[in-house]
Amino acid sequence: MPPPSRTRLEPWPALPYESWKDSCTTLHLWTQIVGKIRLARTPWVNHGWHVTLYVTPRGLTTSSIPYDERALQIDFDFIDHVLVVQTSDGAERRLALEPRPVAAFHDALMAALAELDMPVRIHGRPNEVADPIPFRDDRAHAAYDPEFAQRFWRVLLQADRVFKQFRARFLGKVSPAHFFWGSFDHAVTRFSGRTAPPHPGGIPNLPDAVTREAYSHEVSSAGFWPGGGPIDYAAFYSYAYPTPDGFATAPLRPAAAFFHDQMGEFILPYEAVRTAAAPDEVLLDFLQTTYEAAANAANWDRAALEAPPGGPRPLA
Repeated sequence: MPPPSRTRLEPWPALPYESWKDSCTTLHLWTQIVGKIRLARTPWVNHGWHVTLYVTPRGLTTSSIPYDERALQIDFDFIDHVLVVQTSDGAERRLALEPRPVAAFHDALMAALAELDMPVRIHGRPNEVADPIPFRDDRAHAAYDPEFAQRFWRVLLQADRVFKQFRARFLGKVSPAHFFWGSFDHAVTRFSGRTAPPHPGGIPNLPDAVTREAYSHEVSSAGFWPGGGPIDYAAFYSYAYPTPDGFATAPLRPAAAFFHDQMGEFILPYEAVRTAAAPDEVLLDFLQTTYEAAANAANWDRAALEAPPGGPRPLA
């Protein structure tokens, strides 16, 4: 007898930031704790690619983390709302994703790792947030709305799929589509191959040396962010570093996209994608035209760097 089918989920759900901002903040901090576990046990990779999380059919994962001769993996499951810790020797621990203070989440996860004989020490303060509270002391952030946490993951699932289509059109150095827990956004980054001037740094609670290494080369980067700070709504973004002359005034699609002067990047409200007749096409238009704005203004070698979609590029 076949297993019962689950209700098909809306692929591009509404995600009003105001409706879940407290849960969003708590989830951001939980992902930082999990991400820092990966950071503590993973060899350094340029541009911080060793610390990111990845979208899965159920949530977010660290992927395999080496631990001496063993390995562990930590997954956020936003369908059953549980954090799953698995090891290469078959052990497993589960923590319910439910309203609980960051301090309680931190202590429960560290206790689970100790029980698995895989204790991990992490830097105990959040990064890239203003006025950080040490994780073990943070009892102020304790919200978790399962409906909106799942909606957030469903948006990431669609964004990840489209980002991977966009990524496949580039022959040069390009990042995976991956989730940065520091800034709480999902991103994909293309590189021109040329070095960039030193980044000025100044990101809250992030060492300038880390920022400068991350932006050591020219980039065109795009991603999805649930909102907060300068914009109180979910949005796709695209920026260039360094920002070339003429970037902000370049033509772009769709019509809902615009250049945000304070942020210094292009913004496309998520709602414009969600409500479009063809969301994939709208998002791909934004990714392509904002990349062209960066590449054209900075004179990237586009003929050498780009590939037609849909198949292998013939060799010369």
